Amino acid sequence: MMNKKIVMSVNTAWNIHNFRAGLVKALIRQGYDVMVMAPEDGYAHRLAALGCRFKMLAMDNNGTSPGRDLALLIKYWRVLQSVRPLAYLGYTIKPNVYGSIAAHGLEIPVINNIAGLGATFIRNTLLTSLVKRLYRLSLRKSRRVFFQNVDDRNLFVQEGLAQPGVADVLPGSGIDLQHFVPLAPAGSGRPFRFLLVSRMLRDKGVEEFAAAAKIVRQYLPAVQFQLLGPVDTKNPNSIPLARIMDWERNGLVQYLKEADDVRPYLGNADCIVLPSYREGVSHSLLEAAAMARPIIATDVAGCRDVVDHQSNGLLCKVRDAADLAEKMLAMLRLSDEQRLRMGMAGRDKVMAQFDENIVIAKYLSTIGQLEAAGRERSVQRVKTTVDRLERD
Repeated sequence: MMNKKIVMSVNTAWNIHNFRAGLVKALIRQGYDVMVMAPEDGYAHRLAALGCRFKMLAMDNNGTSPGRDLALLIKYWRVLQSVRPLAYLGYTIKPNVYGSIAAHGLEIPVINNIAGLGATFIRNTLLTSLVKRLYRLSLRKSRRVFFQNVDDRNLFVQEGLAQPGVADVLPGSGIDLQHFVPLAPAGSGRPFRFLLVSRMLRDKGVEEFAAAAKIVRQYLPAVQFQLLGPVDTKNPNSIPLARIMDWERNGLVQYLKEADDVRPYLGNADCIVLPSYREGVSHSLLEAAAMARPIIATDVAGCRDVVDHQSNGLLCKVRDAADLAEKMLAMLRLSDEQRLRMGMAGRDKVMAQFDENIVIAKYLSTIGQLEAAGRERSVQRVKTTVDRLERD
């Protein structure tokens, strides 16, 4: 009987529930037995509804303790040795590094997804050098390494972190176009509203957003600026809640905290903003474009993949609040009709390039190749055994 087991691992169950649910359901429809390994969080219990199994895996996502990371590697080894899946699918840095090393040691085929390079690659530090070494070790035997933009793929290939023959590009995590659908503009009767959807991290450009709000409000004090997303207190790159509350007290922003369903907030905004320093491909921008909202984002990898300047949005300079404010004022000067055309251009773009079915098809094709290779090896083993018996 063929091995139909797939193990997926990521640093939060939330990630699987929000970004990989379509892939999980597609794998199950194809007859695969899917196990998800992730830390316990508020979304772990929801994974059962997708039809997969959940294995709790404690993980220090932001820590750099060698002892804890070695313990994580041992946990991966024990689980993968017990399950012996057809393939291991890794997402986010520690599952990609330590899960892959364990799988390679057990000769389990690995498919990696490098969804974004994060703060470690934005700041060129000693930690950056260490992470590169770990990637070089963990990706060297992978059957496929998916990236979410060409810039990240080229960086990894040029620095020898991934082999060019297995490095491929996906259109982000893909977007469910039946779930995120265009909504009519919120209409007149209230001030214009900019919305930033992300974790409250410095590298997402949240501070530039607040600074730009201060500039814009000097000219147009009625314009609204909203923040939607969690404060990750364990992340060293996090913006303290006290700072956000200070912005709110000073009338710069309204903090909406976090939400399971972002669609009502996107629908009630006039323009979505993400001044991020770097992305894989921003899922929040894909959601905004799918819902036909015009966008302002930084001209960096993972944002310019979604935003075509002056077509479905505007691109601004990175780490530049003044330029961001200028692009906000430019958006405000557009007519309602011009912004509507921008929004619909965004919807057309995600339909053509970022449908999650494109992502799912690439995964199914790669896993299908592994399964076919497994069948061929089984046939060859049987043939070798028969030949040996005949000789005896």
